Amino acid sequence: LTECRMPAPLLLAALLSPAALLPRAAAPAGNALPAQRRARLPSMAAGGAADAADDEKLAKALKAMTGFANSYCKNTGTTYCSDPSIPAVVIKGLAEHKVVLGAPLCPCRHYEDKAAEAKDGYWNCPCVPMRERHECHCMLFLTEENEFAGDSQKLSVEEVESHTESMGSVL
Repeated sequence: LTECRMPAPLLLAALLSPAALLPRAAAPAGNALPAQRRARLPSMAAGGAADAADDEKLAKALKAMTGFANSYCKNTGTTYCSDPSIPAVVIKGLAEHKVVLGAPLCPCRHYEDKAAEAKDGYWNCPCVPMRERHECHCMLFLTEENEFAGDSQKLSVEEVESHTESMGSVL
């Protein structure tokens, strides 16, 4: 992927959910997801009220992951990318993985077995490379020498939602 022409937020959104590349109206919703995906969350198999419960779980995880990311930036002296859609997409991916897998597995990598990777913990945010060397593959936590580093160490849940509202979901 040395010369990917897709804007980074769209590329990341596509990694999280191919439906993110479809127009909002065409993206699968609720029980339109394949049965295999619905089976990941017991409440999704039922539909209806389950969708509201899943939305509530995601909202809670999104708030928690946004708070975590803001605190981690402050505590490590890192900042978000100058394009706020990048950290917003990553935070949403972390929140969705927290709901589905029980851990904030890095959403920017491909895994053969996400559940096993989440259990292993190496790529759970903050991942080992970030904790040991301040190297964030996702461009969520950037050091000042990174050319894409912005000035902000804080995003609100509303900003994350605003930047990701047209994005699909793994839920």
